[in-house]
Amino acid sequence: MKTYQKLGLPLAALASTVTPAMAQEALSLDDRVNAAFATFTGPFVSLIFAPFPGTNFPWIVMWLVIAATIFTFYFAFVQLRFFSHAIALVKGDYSDPNDAGEVSHFQALATALSGTVGLGNIAGVAVAVGIGGPGATFWMILAGLLGMASKFTECTLGVKYRNEYEDGTVSGGPMYYMSKGFKELGLPGGKVLAVLFSIFCILGALGGGNMFQANQAHAQISGIVGDYPGWITGVIFAAVVFAVIVGGIKSIATVTEKVVPFMGILYVGAALVILAVNYNLIGWAFGQIFAGAFTGLGVAGGFVGALIQGFKRAAFSNEAGVGSAAIAHSAVRTNEPITEGFVSLLEPLIDTVVICTMTALVITISQQLIIDQETGNYVLNEAGTAIATIGDTSGVALTSAAFGSAISWFPYVLAIAVVLFAFSTMISWSYYGLKAWTYLFGEGQTSELVFKVIFCIFIVIGAAASLGPVIDFSDAAIFAMAVVNITALYFLMRLVRVELKSYSARLASGEIRKFVH
Repeated sequence: MKTYQKLGLPLAALASTVTPAMAQEALSLDDRVNAAFATFTGPFVSLIFAPFPGTNFPWIVMWLVIAATIFTFYFAFVQLRFFSHAIALVKGDYSDPNDAGEVSHFQALATALSGTVGLGNIAGVAVAVGIGGPGATFWMILAGLLGMASKFTECTLGVKYRNEYEDGTVSGGPMYYMSKGFKELGLPGGKVLAVLFSIFCILGALGGGNMFQANQAHAQISGIVGDYPGWITGVIFAAVVFAVIVGGIKSIATVTEKVVPFMGILYVGAALVILAVNYNLIGWAFGQIFAGAFTGLGVAGGFVGALIQGFKRAAFSNEAGVGSAAIAHSAVRTNEPITEGFVSLLEPLIDTVVICTMTALVITISQQLIIDQETGNYVLNEAGTAIATIGDTSGVALTSAAFGSAISWFPYVLAIAVVLFAFSTMISWSYYGLKAWTYLFGEGQTSELVFKVIFCIFIVIGAAASLGPVIDFSDAAIFAMAVVNITALYFLMRLVRVELKSYSARLASGEIRKFVH
């Protein structure tokens, strides 16, 4: 989805209109607000991202990976058995335009992918490889493959328990299958879980899915055109985003089905060019990945360091188990909930196994990786001089330098990709936050418009302000969604198995056939 770092206030850009005294006063106010917010939210953030006792492994990552493993075995490796059928569904082979819902299988997939494919795929992978070595890629791929089962489970339930309205619109997601599914099974606490999930989803949407993206987009643009006030970027982005989201999920899906393939092809295409030029090193690179997965190749943390970084990057990138994708997939046109589960399992494959692996391969294959003797981390080296290190940065510099070593103009492509990724993430998370908002405060045009205006105001704030503790808190809120969501999935996964058994039998008997368009 994204990567995590402190965000800077572009005071230098305001120097021509703000006196030093005013700037210092503003900076001090900003620092005071951040400090107060950090003090208030710090315990919650520390709890979510705390390491598992006796290890350096964040417990929230372990929570996600264990759940993905359980779902994989519980559904008998559904991600392998129904992979080809998932492709057929995305192509529309089984789609009936008269089914209930608002968007096609492909549009739902594109919308969900636009919320996960982002800076984490570009910068986050560089951090994983920089700290965990090439071997982190192996564990990242494994976690991505397991995460396909988590997506399958939550998105099936999202469609099964969605609300369908007379005007053709729908609302779905974890908050609906928590409240309705628990009630169907006679279990208590479903409504409480739904409210908690909705609150965390709104906070995550406004922070990590909005302000962080706007801030990073401004940083990339100002890095090319020069410093200027962040609010200008914010206003432009807010206007464009509002124009898209005011039309609802159909408008969002129409945009994402064009933007996601374009940005994916743009980024993966550049990676393939580099791999083609260095085709003789591909085998060596995979050798480094497999060897490093179990030995660490001398990187700090060794085998454990590679495993932790790989699992962490996969969990932070594809959001399998977080529940966000189930909201987008709930809008699909289908009368068979399980079909959208099949479609959704493609997301971690595309996001983590393909795009993240491409980034890791390009960084590894350059043969410019050396180990910094002081930090124990990998750095990208050219002619004996470190040109990009990990340190406290987001890792964009490492990825940019790795691609730039083969394609001199790639930093400009990267800037375009970051802006597109930020934009697509914002419009997807606006829908996630909106559905959580309407669950709490009711459906209706007025309620929806209020949230959309609030969301766009936060875009301007995000592009202009220093938001370190706010982003830390919103990221924690997103993964708190996973705590609530996976807890519910453990109780409801038996319902998914019933759906899977029924659909499999009807598909095998020929009762379910391809739709003739």
